[in-house]
Amino acid sequence: MGIVVVEICDGSLITEIDVENILETEFPEVAVIESSCLSFCGMCAKRPYAIVNGKRIFAKTTVECLEKIRDNIKEELAVLMG
Repeated sequence: MGIVVVEICDGSLITEIDVENILETEFPEVAVIESSCLSFCGMCAKRPYAIVNGKRIFAKTTVECLEKIRDNIKEELAVLMG
């Protein structure tokens, strides 16, 4: 299990890409957890989003969202690793 947890809803538009494989390969410290629902009703169908260590990250496009997720992971790692 990673020290940074990225949660994604299996109904989210972010699942258009293989987020789990991309992030866990790029960041060994990350664990991606896919759930059937993250309780943000309706958001998953409107725009790509994920939750990084409890913080909701969203964007207009999947590519933009993935970049924001990466940036957030880097910020989390910087804090956690000192």
